Amino acid sequence: MAFEYLGYSLSTQEQQSSLSVSRRLLREADNPFDLPITEFRKLYRLTPGVVEHLISELDHRIKGSRITALSTEKQVLATLRFYATGCYQRPIGEHWEISMSQTSISRCIHRVTDAINDIIFCKYVKFPMTQVERQAARTIFASASSPFVGGTIGAIDCTHVSILAPRCHEEAYVNHHGYHSINVQMICDPNLKILNVNAKYPGARHDSYIWSCSAVRRVLQRSYENGNHIFLIGDSGYPLEPYLMTPLPNQPEGTPKFRYNESLCKARNPIERLFGVLKATWRCLSQRKL
Repeated sequence: MAFEYLGYSLSTQEQQSSLSVSRRLLREADNPFDLPITEFRKLYRLTPGVVEHLISELDHRIKGSRITALSTEKQVLATLRFYATGCYQRPIGEHWEISMSQTSISRCIHRVTDAINDIIFCKYVKFPMTQVERQAARTIFASASSPFVGGTIGAIDCTHVSILAPRCHEEAYVNHHGYHSINVQMICDPNLKILNVNAKYPGARHDSYIWSCSAVRRVLQRSYENGNHIFLIGDSGYPLEPYLMTPLPNQPEGTPKFRYNESLCKARNPIERLFGVLKATWRCLSQRKL
């Protein structure tokens, strides 16, 4: 058999080969990794190389055993798209390179998030525990654009992440701004590298309470009692302790204590910038109630 196609006579075998090539080219055009890097980052907030590394790290955990199971790549991309936009799950599923139902998107988000918490989080988010790690952290702060006195290893603060009102103990999650949230404590260095995260407490809990129950506080307290004088820097929402430096209120301008306050506020600026970067990059933390 043969038919006329654009002035050429093609056999059935040639016709099938041509259609196969067309389908393959269409699939390749629909591959997100074929997009320009700038366009890819707009969609997923990460470079293709970082996403590929993330896929390889999580593959053994979330890869399905059935033939019809969603690929690890598709699950990760769908989850990153949700993180990046903070959008409802149905529009994400309707996106051109994802094409998944709302229920599938929901399962992907839970599965990938759990895998990141179990595999990625503990691998890369580490508080300096050894003498070598603490000395390195002190050196980073000492060489920062706004250095603080020797011994500083991190800046600490809390930020509220909005959530839907839970059914159990709903009142405990209403923060001082009047909405439901989790009060998340973070510690970072001047390069915005996250050293510790504590996301266990509801929004009604004050920053100082979260710090008093923090494992990091116990670590620093033991270190201080053993003669190792290292500390964090925080704002006035925290108590002043030997291992936590905070501003001194109502100090006359020009005095040493006033200059101490100025230096401390400049040095703890990275933690404020970190929250801004996180919420601007991953809009699900700022635009949506999780």
